[in-house]
Amino acid sequence: MQEKIQIFCVINAALILRWCVTYHPYSGEGKPPMYGDYEAQRHWQEITVNLPVEEWYKNSTKNNLEYWGLDYPPLTAYHSFILGKLAGKLDPNYVALHKSRGFESVDHKYFMRLTVFLADILTFLPGILYFIYTIVRKSKESRGVYYFCERASLLAVILFYPGLILIDYGHFQYNCVSLGAFVAACGAILNNSLNLGSFLFILALNYKQMELYHALPFFVYILGTNTPINKRLFSKCLLNLFYVACTVIVTFLLVWFPFVWNGRTFFSVIVRLFPLARGVFEDKVANIWCTINVVIKLRELFENIQLAQICLVTTTIALLPSCFDMYFRPSREKFIIAQINSSLSFFLFSYQVHEKSILLAAIPVALYFQYEPFACFWFLLISSFSMIPLIIKDGLLIAFFALTIFFAVSISWLWFTDSYFSNETNEEQSLKVKKEKTKSKSSGKKAKTKNQKESEKEKISLKENLMSINIKPLLTIIFYLSIGGFVLLTICCKFVIPPKIYPDLFPLLLSVYSCGHFILFCLYFNYRQFTMKTRAGKLKFN
Repeated sequence: MQEKIQIFCVINAALILRWCVTYHPYSGEGKPPMYGDYEAQRHWQEITVNLPVEEWYKNSTKNNLEYWGLDYPPLTAYHSFILGKLAGKLDPNYVALHKSRGFESVDHKYFMRLTVFLADILTFLPGILYFIYTIVRKSKESRGVYYFCERASLLAVILFYPGLILIDYGHFQYNCVSLGAFVAACGAILNNSLNLGSFLFILALNYKQMELYHALPFFVYILGTNTPINKRLFSKCLLNLFYVACTVIVTFLLVWFPFVWNGRTFFSVIVRLFPLARGVFEDKVANIWCTINVVIKLRELFENIQLAQICLVTTTIALLPSCFDMYFRPSREKFIIAQINSSLSFFLFSYQVHEKSILLAAIPVALYFQYEPFACFWFLLISSFSMIPLIIKDGLLIAFFALTIFFAVSISWLWFTDSYFSNETNEEQSLKVKKEKTKSKSSGKKAKTKNQKESEKEKISLKENLMSINIKPLLTIIFYLSIGGFVLLTICCKFVIPPKIYPDLFPLLLSVYSCGHFILFCLYFNYRQFTMKTRAGKLKFN
């Protein structure tokens, strides 16, 4: 009962936070002629309800692709169609063909905000709850008055994460839909429901193509766990792979059904989904190519096709270690961290990366939080700060600091206070060891041998504790310096006037600073995957 009340409180707090952000500006508010992502989402509703399916992705007099042309997979288009129908019922001016361009009103703003809110409740929240109730073990006992159960604590990390709230409710997108399906797919895969997991992930991929960041760990894990180690298992493994393949193919065909009958229509969609003309990155994104571009002007040295090929090679090289490890040593424990490594590799090295793409790494990190709270907490804060140029551009800085402070304080209280962990001190532990040694003296030879082994283990654990005691203060200092650097750069981006010859100096410095952190985290999480101790049975967090 206590667990249910805590989860209910966390969900309500998360929903209140989300709705509070709706009172802030959105991307492109009052900024003609192109406006911003808010207008893009509204325009897609306009196009899908007024034009036949075959023309949704084609350039024409009725559908100028230069003006926020639809560039997400069919499920996004179907979603826009449903929302467009609802908008048309409320007020035809919301989606009137051509006439509604740049339409802005208070009523329409809250209609659009409400569509994100409902999408969040209907997709992201159920996906998170499914993952938590399927994977995270139920807490057995209370640890004090302020104790929060493991499920409620992890739920708070995911739902309070400021990055996703700001992008969906402030900047204005529907990332919650694809990420909700992704999280649910992870839960299904880790629960050995390979077909359900594959189905959910294909839905996520067909909502946003950026879910390719997560695709390889799914593929490699399913293949690795179904590689027969002897002839007796060969038919069973082959049958599992056949069922998964059928699930993937049938789901793709159902989603793409209106577009596969005509070759030109099909290829027009593919071209829109993977536009090479846009360039290797947009704005000031915290990845390798934007950082290198400070010194070496990549766009002047290489054509877009060449840059795309370079990105493909480097991304593949960055992905291979994690994928090979997952294939040859597959385990449930490694699956989530492999998702982190895959998404970070894509973010750092792939072609056409947006600032918002860091969300694809942040959500797996949040799912992994119970393994390593401190490292994941650090990463989640950095991922939010890395989007500061976009947040300032959208007028969301106040909302950012409010959400970030709330996230930092609440998660620190839940995860990094003595009330959450065992109240046992080192002195009490040493007294226990002395008592055990006293008891062992009165025992027989077998008991002595057993206690000797236990004491050896205790000595090893004591050494590890001493090492961690020495490391923790250093890490804490580095953590505060790291976050302090982000706060300083944020203040500079907003309030300090840069030199005229370098108008983007501070956003660029923030992106490079973020990139350095992401590289180190990518190396660290790869190291953790290779050194992770795995165990049989359902995944259980420590």
